[in-house]
Order: sequence, then structure tokens, then C-alpha cells
Amino acid sequence: MNAIKEARRIITSDPDGNESLVLARLVLALESGDEFPLSSLYTLSLGTFGLAIEVLKEWRLDRYYARKGKLLDVSYQAHVLAAH
Repeated sequence: MNAIKEARRIITSDPDGNESLVLARLVLALESGDEFPLSSLYTLSLGTFGLAIEVLKEWRLDRYYARKGKLLDVSYQAHVLAAH
């Protein structure tokens, strides 16, 4: 989760800067499922562009693990109900 932490650092250090605003919009779109204009990524410096790609990768992994956690929770509940 290093990219997510780095994005948070960038956003909090310069909340009005273009790179912060683009990263913030990306994160909000990922969370809400809203559309995000990919062309806005091209306004980022090369380093921040790479960071945005890493955020996408980490976000995808995090969603996978969140779903796995939900599956584990449901499985445990089913097991407990079957035991009674």
C-alpha cells in the first residue's frame, strides 16, 4: 500500500495543486465507481503518473482482499449456523 500512502502525502501536502487534485479525483472515482477522465493523467509529471498507475494496481488488489474478507465472513457465519 505504499502508492496509496504516497498519494495521500501528496494530496495533503498541496491540496490545491494540479497533481493533488487529479490524484484526489482518481481516488474518489475508484471508490464511488464514477467516471474518471483518463486524459487528466497526462497532466501529471512522469513520476506522479507512475504513482497513479500504482494506486490503480493497489486499489484493485485491495478490492480483491476486501471481497475475500467478505467471503470469509459469510463462510464463517454459514459454518456457525450449520453447527447449531
